[in-house]
Amino acid sequence: MGNHKYKFGTFFWRITSSHIITYFVMGVIATNLLNYKEIFDSSESLRAYDSPWIAAGPALQVLRGLIFSLALWYFKDNFLFQRHGWLKLWGLVVGLSILSTTAAASGSIEGFIYTNIPVFDQIKGYIEVVPQTGLFAFMVCYWYEHPKKIWNILSVVLVSLGVFMSLMGVLAANGIIEVP
Repeated sequence: MGNHKYKFGTFFWRITSSHIITYFVMGVIATNLLNYKEIFDSSESLRAYDSPWIAAGPALQVLRGLIFSLALWYFKDNFLFQRHGWLKLWGLVVGLSILSTTAAASGSIEGFIYTNIPVFDQIKGYIEVVPQTGLFAFMVCYWYEHPKKIWNILSVVLVSLGVFMSLMGVLAANGIIEVP
């Protein structure tokens, strides 16, 4: 089992770093697999692919990590140290964050109803978000069930690299540094 006397700081770090790491990895894969440059640059509602805001996205995921941590904190006993807890967390995240958002987000029930985006184009996004949320849920629960110093070290290194690359992207998008 484990210690059920959680500290919010630890919970925040594990939720946030798990989110940032899986978000970054799946984002890189999806960017290439789904040709995000073409999608972003041809959209009237999305920022241009070379926008500083797009480059800042991974670093700004710290804010989503805080929101996830605050929202999940009161429900943690329902998935941490529970049989198939990661599946419970994954189901919660998929249900509330992907399928049933309150906005007409692409791939959500509201998106299918209220947007003109073809269904296939909306479903393509699942290639990124469904595995990302599954990896996130698995990583969080695994980390609590198998706490080791190496996970803390790896998370600091990987989050730092992701934030650093994001900041370098912002500098490049603003013309402060040149990218070959």
